Amino acid sequence: MAADKDRDGNESGAATARSFMALPGRAEDRREPFLGCVAEVVRILGLTVAPEPQPGGPPTWEHRARAALREACRRGMDLSGAAFDALVRAAVHDPDPSFNRQFVEPALNAFGRRRVQAALLGYLRTGTDPERAGAARAWYWSALPLRMPLVRAAEAGDGDSDRDSDDDSDVATVVTEWNEAALRAFVNNEHLDVRRCVLPGLALRRSAYPPALRDLVDAAVAIARSHPDEYIRHRVEHQIGD
Repeated sequence: MAADKDRDGNESGAATARSFMALPGRAEDRREPFLGCVAEVVRILGLTVAPEPQPGGPPTWEHRARAALREACRRGMDLSGAAFDALVRAAVHDPDPSFNRQFVEPALNAFGRRRVQAALLGYLRTGTDPERAGAARAWYWSALPLRMPLVRAAEAGDGDSDRDSDDDSDVATVVTEWNEAALRAFVNNEHLDVRRCVLPGLALRRSAYPPALRDLVDAAVAIARSHPDEYIRHRVEHQIGD
């Protein structure tokens, strides 16, 4: 089996004895809802999307819209609260676990880690099953460093972005809440995409949770090891072996 790769398709370094299968595509076709989300991002941010592909450029409207968003982030922009909601929604509905980063990063840089992670936690707790799976995919990118200094929140006062007000303890609280919600989702939700997408970010050590949740860790491991899906069975052994 090939060496492990990160979500951008790059080799992660020296091959290890244990490699894990790439996360499979979603079991359901969610492209139409996603394209609606992208259209909303384009409208709210006022992006200009080329009507036709340029020679050597992105071939589809979706890819041209992604390219327009990247260029707007490079130039700099001020994002409204409506833009935040649209970006997070697009990240959650994006069927590609690499490209969803393009929607997470602007929101993260303008509004801060706590706000983005809290929004994703909301989707995990109360969204539809496809939204729960998408929130887990997007959560992966919510830990990125902030590298877009020209992307800021329009509502921030005195030139400060919401990201500047992130408090480590507040972020840690949201992460703790996410870990518990993700563990419960994996154990209690039988939807295949939810389990596939939640599992890679799930801590499977009893010591990572308070005593009241440790039986759920054992249940999660047992479910994954006996699951009919090959990816889930393979992934849990990799995580336990780390």
